[in-house]
Amino acid sequence: MTTVLLLRHGRTTTNASGVLAGHQPVGLDDVGQAQARAVGDRLAAAKLPLAAVVSSPLPRCRETLSLALPDFSDISVDDGIVECRYGDWTGRPLKELAKEPLWATVQAHPSAAVFPGADGESMAVMSARAIAAIRGWDARLSESHGADAVWLACSHGDIIKAIVADALGMHLDLFQRIAVEPASVTVIRYTPLRSFVLRLNDTGGDLAPFVPKVDDEPTSDAAVGGGSGGSV
Repeated sequence: MTTVLLLRHGRTTTNASGVLAGHQPVGLDDVGQAQARAVGDRLAAAKLPLAAVVSSPLPRCRETLSLALPDFSDISVDDGIVECRYGDWTGRPLKELAKEPLWATVQAHPSAAVFPGADGESMAVMSARAIAAIRGWDARLSESHGADAVWLACSHGDIIKAIVADALGMHLDLFQRIAVEPASVTVIRYTPLRSFVLRLNDTGGDLAPFVPKVDDEPTSDAAVGGGSGGSV
């Protein structure tokens, strides 16, 4: 019953200008920095006992965590949740990319999309590595910290959307229906039988319901599914 909070990084300079950042070392703009601090205020108010904090290696995620959790020094970096490798699309304006033939595939059949260039990645590979990373961390933390452990991972929009699609049992080709805004929190609880998406794209809700309750003794997955919080 381990619970993960998936935090998307705050708004960046490329988000604001409509450019596909990819693996470029972009930073947060003023809005993004304020968003990161606001997430930190929500986490502090909830007093969540985070068993671990995991980050994509890219600077925008590291900066988000430095502002949101300035006193949390033991942050693990995992390449498994790094942004998709967009290859030759990296650094190009989205309005320009929307005219490319591949754009329609990315939107309608992302499982078939492979980005051009020597370092281009397929969206299917991106999805598989991200899901494996999150589920791997979740299993390890459940074993080391107990089934009620709560942890946080800071990553990117497409990465979080792929993880949510997996948790909902959706095909990757449907993941573009999921919205994940900058600095939003999505909450997933994994159980031996199934996963539950407890929050989605939450940009202001109370996170206190996810504090583990020692005396909680759910007797089934149904009990877990009806627990903390609704969708936002």
